Amino acid sequence: MNTIESINSIVSHQRDFFLTNETKSIDFRLKQLKKLKQVVVKYQDELYDALWKDLHKCKEEAFLTEITIVLNEINDHIKNIKKWARPEKVKTPVYLMPSKSYVTYEPFGVALIISPWNYPFNLMFTPLVGAISSGCCAVLKPSPYSQNTSDVMQKMIDETFDKNYITMVQGHRDVNQALLAQKFDFIFYTGSPDMGRVVMEAASKNLTPLVLELGGKSPCIVDKNANIDFAARRIVWGKTINAGQTCVAPDYLMVHQDVKDELLKKMIYYVEKFYGADMQRSHCFCRIISDKAYNRLVSYLDEGKIIYGGKCDKDERYIQFTLLEINVAKSQSHKVTECYTQKPCDSTTLRPSDSATLRLCDLNVMSSEIFGPILPVMEFDDINKVSEYIMNRPKPLALYYFGNDEGAEDILRTTTSGGVCLNDTILHVANEHLPFGGVGESGMGKYHSKESFLAFSNKRAVLKSSNRIDFMMKYPPYDKLEMIKKLM
Repeated sequence: MNTIESINSIVSHQRDFFLTNETKSIDFRLKQLKKLKQVVVKYQDELYDALWKDLHKCKEEAFLTEITIVLNEINDHIKNIKKWARPEKVKTPVYLMPSKSYVTYEPFGVALIISPWNYPFNLMFTPLVGAISSGCCAVLKPSPYSQNTSDVMQKMIDETFDKNYITMVQGHRDVNQALLAQKFDFIFYTGSPDMGRVVMEAASKNLTPLVLELGGKSPCIVDKNANIDFAARRIVWGKTINAGQTCVAPDYLMVHQDVKDELLKKMIYYVEKFYGADMQRSHCFCRIISDKAYNRLVSYLDEGKIIYGGKCDKDERYIQFTLLEINVAKSQSHKVTECYTQKPCDSTTLRPSDSATLRLCDLNVMSSEIFGPILPVMEFDDINKVSEYIMNRPKPLALYYFGNDEGAEDILRTTTSGGVCLNDTILHVANEHLPFGGVGESGMGKYHSKESFLAFSNKRAVLKSSNRIDFMMKYPPYDKLEMIKKLM
């Protein structure tokens, strides 16, 4: 039986196992979380090797962005699962007395988890922790682009869990289609917005609840009162980690005209301090995942003026960290893509260094998520225009602001995003106690820590009435209506 033919059987057997109620036991869940932790520790070295082969991701970066995050998540759930799963008492109105009200947390059932290639271990195993702690069964589908890591994860799952409880299936688009044709009780998807729409459409056929962790264009704002040295190195780090193939990487830079030159000089300094004068030879700089992604990124380099970087090597799928200033002349002749603004965009509210107007939505580099080490640079003279620009576009997954407390408060008040870092980049993802997720087109639903437990759980409302006393005023005839009104 091939993979596609077996998918129906896999889901059926998992549903049968879930109906035994074994997964609802807290002791069972704790045991599985501890087994998961043990197998992660056991296979660390194999994961490091696989991540190097797939993404040229060095051991140190893999430890920080993949292994540590998963282990912290597991430890947090082991520590708190009993508290999270405890029924939560809520108030009961006087007119419903004598009754008690509470909320219980029950697992949805059989869950489907689809993960991407950019952080293949982290973005598969972190939601898996939530599925286990909530009491769900789970079918896991990794990306074929990070095949080496997928193969190691397959070994880990097969060795640790009964396939009727948790299993992994691999394959390409046909396997995705076969999985989405099944009736799952919950779907957790991480990936592109386009595929997210496909997943949501499939889920809608069975009204299946889901979490969508997508992406978008996350702005990075540097105000005139920012600490430029801190801003420069933190932006460079956030954009170069995993070669920019991070859903929350700064996608474009908006810098106040008064500090633009200083910031760019500092950024170039830190790029070379982190990776050396020749980034290609650095042990710490990742590679682009595929030829398709490489070609897409290279095409963006023609849409602006290269301030720094721009070197590429197709054989290695290497692209140097590149600062790209908008080039008006080229943009005006460029093929117009879909405009994502909610309002007509006759001209940008921001501007390149010269005075010519520019439709930024005409540029692929400004209308699509970059997902690579290319950072478009625009300057501004009015922070209010920055907020306007952001809010006229799809809500971003993350937003970064460098400046004083007053400016930060204004940005938080006038914009919307899935998450925010003030005076830093991407670190909010590393705090497992903060909910992570998007808003609008950048996603729906949150996870990490308790939010992961809640994501895979149904909040069940329970009202328990007394068998000794009855509230007679609720019954007809309603001749005591005025008294009831006073109690409500």
